[in-house]
Amino acid sequence: MMSDSKSMSDVKAMSEAKLKRTLTGTITSDKMDKTVTVLVERKVKHPLLGKIIRVSKKYHAHDETNEFHTGDVVMIEECRPIAKTKSWRVAKLLEKAQAA
Repeated sequence: MMSDSKSMSDVKAMSEAKLKRTLTGTITSDKMDKTVTVLVERKVKHPLLGKIIRVSKKYHAHDETNEFHTGDVVMIEECRPIAKTKSWRVAKLLEKAQAA
């Protein structure tokens, strides 16, 4: 069975913590109610050319209090599906947008 050093609750806590993926990105739209669009950019080496290229993807993230706005840099974490295209939640604000 299981080793004595790890109880069932420890294993469950480890698996839950492992499932929450986090990404960092910039909010591009806050026009929806309780939802923001986050642009996540990552740098990837091209498989054939070897050149470093930027790959970007947009995610819809849940913002319960509508406190985040366009230009903010935020951390989003994976959660249960909230809507058809929304299965991420804004975890915390990393950098406030510059006032224009």
